[in-house]
Amino acid sequence: MAAPSKEPLPTSPSPVLSRNPLPLSASQESQVRELYYKRVRNKCADEVRDFASCCINHTFTATIICRKQQKAMNTCMMQYANQGEHDAAREEWFATMDKRKEERDKKEEKRKKDEVFWKEWWDKDLKNKPTQLPEKKA
Repeated sequence: MAAPSKEPLPTSPSPVLSRNPLPLSASQESQVRELYYKRVRNKCADEVRDFASCCINHTFTATIICRKQQKAMNTCMMQYANQGEHDAAREEWFATMDKRKEERDKKEEKRKKDEVFWKEWWDKDLKNKPTQLPEKKA
């Protein structure tokens, strides 16, 4: 039997692909994904615009006639559609959490004010309503 070597074993990279391993809910992941797609589309805006302008006057023939623009657009998107861009979108989503919370709070505050206004407007306040119907006189 050979003696075990004293050299450390080579370590493999960590199995975590993202720099932000915090799990998010499905709706939060959807928001991150939308932000990711928006970032990729913004980086390839010229190619997308060229493809769209080519497709304007064509219907089903657009895929044949505009093949060059479509390839350029797809190449650009594939270049930027990577894990690094997804991580950047995720970090941006985490960075804007406070802003989104403030917007939700403002929206809730406005909803409450509107509710009070409409209750007064339509006189639907239950405290002012009689609990019993008046009796009919015979």
